[in-house]
Amino acid sequence: MTLSRRGRSPLGRSPLGPSAIGLGLGYLADRIFGDPRRGHPVAAFGAAASRLEARDYADQRVAGLLHTGVLVGAAAALGVALERLIADRPAATMITTAAATWAVLGGQSLSKEAAAVARQLDGGRLAAARSQVRHLVGRDTADLSAEEVARATVESVAENASDAVVAPLMWGAVAGLPGLLGYRAVNTLDAMIGHHSSRYLRFGWAAARLDDLLNWVPARMAALSAAAWAPLVGGIPRKAIGAVRRDAGQHPSPNAGIVEAAFAGALDVRLGGRNVYHGTVEDRGVLGDGRTVQVADIARASRLANAVSLSTVIMAVLLRGWRS
Repeated sequence: MTLSRRGRSPLGRSPLGPSAIGLGLGYLADRIFGDPRRGHPVAAFGAAASRLEARDYADQRVAGLLHTGVLVGAAAALGVALERLIADRPAATMITTAAATWAVLGGQSLSKEAAAVARQLDGGRLAAARSQVRHLVGRDTADLSAEEVARATVESVAENASDAVVAPLMWGAVAGLPGLLGYRAVNTLDAMIGHHSSRYLRFGWAAARLDDLLNWVPARMAALSAAAWAPLVGGIPRKAIGAVRRDAGQHPSPNAGIVEAAFAGALDVRLGGRNVYHGTVEDRGVLGDGRTVQVADIARASRLANAVSLSTVIMAVLLRGWRS
């Protein structure tokens, strides 16, 4: 006998609903297990995107728009199809949402990578730290000092706390499975083709602008949360807010600058400055007015990011439960 959407399953009677519970379980799975070591769905999506790019690349915005539209549309359509397939099955909804949430989040992997960089720096292994930090940043790392490696790590922790945790959770809360899968598709494409290289300046334009749009609200939520949690890392909320107001506009990204400035103020350190990308120097302005980043600040940044993530998943679960 089938159950109705409001059926007699305990999950169906939950005030949160199976989709909301699935978001929470997926977050817990990410914190406990991290990314799957093999067969990661995001890696599979990236491989498919690369194969399509080999066929449809052209140095034109229109080509990039079509490329982005096909891939993001396919990911969102898969989410819609899954939701319709399991609409009257609360247990399946919970499990599928949990699996999708686990697949699209990257909080635990971010913490592990940051901790690995810190261990290399603590051990005086600068060359190894430069190599390790390449897992987190796109800048050239061969000539970075220990302080610059630490700064790059803290900046990545800040930005990815928003991109890899806050944004997917909030899009999952607002739009369910299509929101989770569609957001991760956009964010993955931005990482692949959204940077300002000669090859992708036009072809990657649509992916970069769409990523900016989808991250606009989550980035500001992450910044406010970082300011609220500043006392956890010995900081002052008003310094975080002040850094955002004063410095975020110097950053070329309308979203990363907001979050990085908030973390800089909360940690009372200086982020931003001169970076080199593919041989090109880019000055991102100075974010925050504190001291130079030290190795110990990596752990502080991760602790702040984890607090931001925890408060976000609580809000996301409650919002999804309300919408359900």
